[in-house]
Amino acid sequence: MGIFVQFFSHIQPYIATYGVIVVFAIVYFEMLGAPLPGETGVITASLLAAHGELSIVNVFIAVLAGTTLGGMTGYAIGAFGGRALLVRYGPYVKLTPERMDAFEARFARRGPWVVIVARFVPFLRQLNSMIAGAMEMPWRTFLLANFAGALLWTAVWTIGPYFFTDTFRAMHHSMKF
Repeated sequence: MGIFVQFFSHIQPYIATYGVIVVFAIVYFEMLGAPLPGETGVITASLLAAHGELSIVNVFIAVLAGTTLGGMTGYAIGAFGGRALLVRYGPYVKLTPERMDAFEARFARRGPWVVIVARFVPFLRQLNSMIAGAMEMPWRTFLLANFAGALLWTAVWTIGPYFFTDTFRAMHHSMKF
């Protein structure tokens, strides 16, 4: 718990000062593989909204836009760079040829579902868009799956903390450590 609180205390002032544009940037660039705290930033913004410092509607829109556009940008990188780009630079993000083959097999069988579910799995969230583009998943199919996944992910990480803040606080205070 101490590490989360410490990290939260570092990111909270930036979000409180600059608002939802910071949250948009965090989730957008995280979707492209940047090592940024996506969930933590979104949870932080949701908690700030629960305390009246931000609008939860604006947080929701910024997160949905950032993650959707980040996914579309990743798709474009994969589509224009192709498999060669992923093979060349993949090892820098632990995307080995074996993992690439496994991802390709999953996309071939269940492409849209992989895009939706991968949104909830760290590391896969950052790579699935580029792989979908490199695998030449039809653009419209990816757009719909990307938006569905982004909508679900955004709802979980914005609405959940926003509505359950007091519940979690009460549970935390009642626990004995």
